[in-house]
Amino acid sequence: MSAEDIKKLKQEVGIAAAQRVQSGMVVGLGTGSTTAFAIEELGRRISAGELTDIVGIPTSFQASVLGKKYGIPIRSLDDVDRVDVAIDGADEVDPHKTLIKGGGAAHTREKVVDSLASLFIVVVDESKLVDKLGSTFAVPIEVLPMAVAPVTRAVEKLGGKPELRMGVKKDGPVITDQGNMVLDVTFDAIADAAELEKTLNNIPGVVENGLFVGVTDLILVGEFKDGKPQIREIS
Repeated sequence: MSAEDIKKLKQEVGIAAAQRVQSGMVVGLGTGSTTAFAIEELGRRISAGELTDIVGIPTSFQASVLGKKYGIPIRSLDDVDRVDVAIDGADEVDPHKTLIKGGGAAHTREKVVDSLASLFIVVVDESKLVDKLGSTFAVPIEVLPMAVAPVTRAVEKLGGKPELRMGVKKDGPVITDQGNMVLDVTFDAIADAAELEKTLNNIPGVVENGLFVGVTDLILVGEFKDGKPQIREIS
C-alpha cells in the first residue's frame, strides 16, 4: 500500500468512529494520526449542527490542541463523572482484541481514559493487525526518570530487551506529557499479555505500560477490498 492509500484508510476509519458519537456524550479523544481524523470529523459535525453538548477528554497535549482547533469543548476528568465513548488508535491488535499502544508516548493517559469509557472504539488500518502481540512493535513502558537504570535491569531479568526512546530532531530522550521517560521493550514472545501487564506495572518506578488487555469493545479496521477502502468491524 502506498502512503496515500494508508492515509485514506485512516481517514475513512476515523470518520466512521466519529459518526458513532451522539449529542450529549463525553468523548475520550485519543492520540495519533488515525484518531486525528476522528477529532476533525467530530469538529465538522459540531459546526454543521449535527452534534451538540459534546465534551472532549484529551489523552495528550496533541489531542487537546486538535480538539480546540476543531471546536470541541475540552475538559479534564475532574469535570466529568463518566466517559461515554473513547476513540483511539493502536500500534498492534491481536485476535483477542489485546493492544500494544504507546507509539506516541501517550499510553498512560490513554489507558486511564480508554478504560473509563463505556464504549472503547479502536481505529486502525489493516497493517496493525497481528497474529501474535509484540511481533512488530515493542512494548512501551513509561518510567520515572530516576528509575530508568533499575527498571532496565528488572526488565532484562524478565527476558526483555529495553531501549530508551530517543527524540527525533531533538537531542536526548523522549519526555512524556507527565515528564517521564519511555523504555521500548522487545520480547521474544508474549505468552500471557495480562500477566506481563501486571508484572511490568509492579516494577517500582514504572508508571504504566502499553499493553491494553480486556479494554477494547469495538475495533474498526480500514482495509482495501477490490481496490476500494472499506471498514470492517471486530467486536
